[in-house]
Amino acid sequence: MKPGCFWLHLTLLGASLPAALGWMNPGTSRGLNMGVGESREEESRRLEVTRREGLSGHRGLPASCRKKFCSHGSRCALSRETGEPECRCLEACSPSYVPVCGSDGRVYENHCELHRAACLLGKKIVIVHSKDCFLKGNPCTMADYARLKKALLALQTRLQPLHEGDSRQDPASQKRLLVESLFKDVDVDGDGHLSHSELAQHMLKEQGLEEDFLGCSPGDLLRFDDDNKDGLLTLHEFYTAFQVVQLSLAPEERVSVATVTVGLSTVLTCAVRGDLRPPIVWKRNGLALNFLDLEDINQDFGEDDSLYITKVTTIHMGNYTCHASGYEQLFQTHVLQVNVPPVIRVYPETQAQEPGVAASLRCHAEGIPMPRITWLKNGMDVSTQMSKQLSLLANGSELHIGSVRYEDTGAYTCIAKNEVGVDEDISSLFIEDSARKTLANILWREEGLSVGNMFYIFSDDGIIILHPVDCEIQRHLKPTEKIFMSYEEICPQREGGATQPCQWASAVNVRHRYIYVAQPTLSRVLVVDVQAQKVLQSIGVDPLPAKLSYDKSHDQVWVLSWGNVHKSQPSLQVITEASTGQGQHLIRTPFAGVDDFFIPPTNLIINHVRFGFIFNSSDPAVHKVDLETLMLLKTIRLQSHGCLPQAMAHTHLGGYFFIQCRQHSSSPAAPQLLLDSVTDAVVGPNGHVTGTPHTSPDGRFLVSAASSSPQLHVQEITLRGEIQTLYDLKVSQGVSDVAFQPSFTQGDQYYVYATLETEPDLLFLELSTGKTGMLKGLKEPPAPAGPARAWAGPRRIVRDSGLFGQYLLTPARESLFLINARQNAPRCEVAGVKGGTTVVWVGEV
Repeated sequence: MKPGCFWLHLTLLGASLPAALGWMNPGTSRGLNMGVGESREEESRRLEVTRREGLSGHRGLPASCRKKFCSHGSRCALSRETGEPECRCLEACSPSYVPVCGSDGRVYENHCELHRAACLLGKKIVIVHSKDCFLKGNPCTMADYARLKKALLALQTRLQPLHEGDSRQDPASQKRLLVESLFKDVDVDGDGHLSHSELAQHMLKEQGLEEDFLGCSPGDLLRFDDDNKDGLLTLHEFYTAFQVVQLSLAPEERVSVATVTVGLSTVLTCAVRGDLRPPIVWKRNGLALNFLDLEDINQDFGEDDSLYITKVTTIHMGNYTCHASGYEQLFQTHVLQVNVPPVIRVYPETQAQEPGVAASLRCHAEGIPMPRITWLKNGMDVSTQMSKQLSLLANGSELHIGSVRYEDTGAYTCIAKNEVGVDEDISSLFIEDSARKTLANILWREEGLSVGNMFYIFSDDGIIILHPVDCEIQRHLKPTEKIFMSYEEICPQREGGATQPCQWASAVNVRHRYIYVAQPTLSRVLVVDVQAQKVLQSIGVDPLPAKLSYDKSHDQVWVLSWGNVHKSQPSLQVITEASTGQGQHLIRTPFAGVDDFFIPPTNLIINHVRFGFIFNSSDPAVHKVDLETLMLLKTIRLQSHGCLPQAMAHTHLGGYFFIQCRQHSSSPAAPQLLLDSVTDAVVGPNGHVTGTPHTSPDGRFLVSAASSSPQLHVQEITLRGEIQTLYDLKVSQGVSDVAFQPSFTQGDQYYVYATLETEPDLLFLELSTGKTGMLKGLKEPPAPAGPARAWAGPRRIVRDSGLFGQYLLTPARESLFLINARQNAPRCEVAGVKGGTTVVWVGEV
């Protein structure tokens, strides 16, 4: 139903009984469905968790009930057995007669009785805004009554047209004047009341129109809209009958900002006021919320039409508007901001250094607002010890010691704090002579250097394990090396003993323990043990596995197989319990014709993802799936936008999905589409932005680029959930791939690195300022993948080294280049590596 249709439906149904709809009578209490002794204001206080003054009280409730949310018809009480807060159905309601119709067909004395009955029966009963249930058996139906009132106004317009000055007013004011004119004409004795006899004398009968309305006559206005049942209609009751509404909104209330802590609940109340205010319509991104079945936005919009959001997350941030149904021109905007307590990671957790060398301890913090970082050494604030030897870099996120001494040994605590919380972690530093092989030294050298912090390159000549600090190959697993559990070769030789290059498609890091990598021509997935640096096992999958994606929230690897190079028999399988390394189960999903899929990434703030999307290149739609049950939940159509989905990205700030539309060969690229994850509705195009979307790890930046376009679009998602364009950057040619790198000078900023499609250059860009640079001379990129290797990704990839890494890797045609991101300079070239276009970083964090 369109947003403005709700009031329109009420108009077509006729003006409802004031007692039934509540909002018709300004004298009717709006708190009828509250518990005994509770006002509406107190109910709002119980649910409101914003930080606005005056909304934190909970009078009359036990202290432990203050954060307990109970639905209408119930209230919080302490359990006699456990002492814990629980919701109990109301024992009784306040005595008042304001009848309402329930969806179960019953008429209840008031709102409270309806909600109490729903609680006692344990089923959902909602208010039905229809007077047909009150007026069963009457010859005048609601449809005929609506036609009658429409005809009365039309006749009055013809008999008493508005003056020229009045006709220039807005439609609502014109209608008010018309109704007042009609009232004055019918009020023959001029006493300000319309009696049955006066209504019966109306000239409708003289105009020969009475039979058009079957059992309805002007006298039915008394039966339907005489609020106080005194047998007379006042002008106010006449206004009610014809839905004459006068609304107001104070200028200072046009925009309201509410701040909520993640995980709590909040209430947004509309400040649009008026004696006969129609029901309030709430919108998010232009889509009405009242008629959607949303699990986190309460469908019972309250007696004052407030919007209830339970368990707020960062996807809920953004703008919400409210207006009276049918009066969209007068609206209020609520800006919902979501605060998130800090979450931090330190690196390294433990390190051992020799005297005289430099040491760095790093701390990455995320939260909203951005946390402030401080350091303690053995419980003492290090800020008082700053010197040339000891300094804080990147807004305090890095503690650097220029030349360590024995007294620098200690536990360094990183503390991140913002308005809503604090988090801390310890990084330990040991200063020891090189001859002393203590446990800390062994752990640092063997675990820190030998196992973690490596690039795994899947090349034509097997698997290469590269250590970026030493810029040397740590280990090379040849194609003839055996798989541990099956004793097969990593890359079997052809019949007759002829060697052939290894062929790899996609690879994923599984909790820094295992790497899953697809071998399309062998229809299998290899599992590489990072600790042992060996291929542990192979898992047979459907023919031509082309894409892998790791769902960290459910510990499963999704495998998309094409069936053949024409992609005519695609299938989607899931490997469960992926981080166990063995004993996994392979599940075939029920989805057919899948061309691609997307699983949103996790980060420090968002550590669990429930839903993913699948799509087909010939179907203008994306299909939402439950990652746990592997069931299809919803199909979101894109046909009205002419979009065949090609790729997706996601930010948790405001809950946006960015959809790249497939480009037709003869037409320019279509703009990306914005999909709201709260409503599962398409908001519209993402401005003029085209290309493949990439979001930064913290979700704050969106970088869009395409191999066929010499433009790179950079946008920022603000902490209010708004998308702002920072700049459009022209490059010499199309972009092949991008990677994000945390800044070493500002703790909350990122660089983006982009490889070009055919040139041997690497572009780097500081996202916050737009400053750019170019690393040249990285040799010719790998040869384009032909039809026989259609599963290949970007021609020239670039891979970062994780949250605390400072190195990036990009392959050339017959070598690998390591880039030092701290210096924005090449680190080294590793020659003799061909086809290294599948790369995975394995780190410690």
